[in-house]
Amino acid sequence: MSGQAKLVAQGGLSISRSAQRDATKQAKVDVPLNAHRRDWRGWKFIGPFAAVFVLVFIVPVLYAIWISFFQNRMIGGNRFVGLANYQRLFADGQFWSAVGRVAIFTVVQVPIMLFLAAAMALAIDSMKLHGTKFFRIATFLPYAVPAVVSTLIWGFVYGSKYGLVGSMNSWFGWQVDVLSPSVLLASIGNIVTWGYTGYNMLIFYSSLSTIPHSLYEAASIDGASEWQVIKSIKLPELRGSLAITVIFSIIGSFQLFNEPSILQNMVPGNAVTTYYTPNMYAYNLSFSGNQSNYAAALAIVMALITMAVAYAVQLRGMKEQMK
Repeated sequence: MSGQAKLVAQGGLSISRSAQRDATKQAKVDVPLNAHRRDWRGWKFIGPFAAVFVLVFIVPVLYAIWISFFQNRMIGGNRFVGLANYQRLFADGQFWSAVGRVAIFTVVQVPIMLFLAAAMALAIDSMKLHGTKFFRIATFLPYAVPAVVSTLIWGFVYGSKYGLVGSMNSWFGWQVDVLSPSVLLASIGNIVTWGYTGYNMLIFYSSLSTIPHSLYEAASIDGASEWQVIKSIKLPELRGSLAITVIFSIIGSFQLFNEPSILQNMVPGNAVTTYYTPNMYAYNLSFSGNQSNYAAALAIVMALITMAVAYAVQLRGMKEQMK
């Protein structure tokens, strides 16, 4: 190679190296600026939600915690009492009676509801039902009915003198009263099951829809029966959605309020007391008994109980998924 060619090659190499250094410097300058812009854009997007979340959730919770340490007395007004409301709550038999009632309701109603929802989802996913779309919409439709309206409808159906049950009593000479204190909790469970089974069914059905068809084809080639496909493929796929539905159902059960409060005026006697559920007890304490501080303490304790139970269920669900 001639000396002139060497000079040209060295000059081109130095130019390329210089260009690479300039590009590297430019990249080092541009990356932080772009990342900084992306961070601010993200905050701008979540800013409105964060502001609303703080105003409608964080602030009320903090305010409830704050007022739970006070008592409104006739003499002296609102005074700081520390943990006196919580000490009174733990010795309150009516509160624990309400907690025990919703605990029994949860243990019995939630498994029945989720079993029916899973069975419906499996039936729809089997593609052996006629009118699948209609069946799916019909089972979800009760969830679209407001809880107050559905409770009123079922209240008139349950009526032993004027409803469907009353008509059947007159026709067959029965003396059935599904609103009696001994079976009232089961009647409320039927209303909740009717309203939320379709909602949970859609969650299960959405989970089943994600299963690859290649698994079904492989099972068919191996000669697996329908029950073996359900047991080995479909049910394991439902574990994740089952944990979610159980947590949501537990939270909803511990917040039971609409159904017993509406039926309170439709049930003869004093079957639905003011402390029938924890939420009803807190409501009556705050708005009828003028004990908002004590009601706030009750709400905080119930929130902690619900969170503890939901967290325990979540941990168990995670352990099941890891197996």
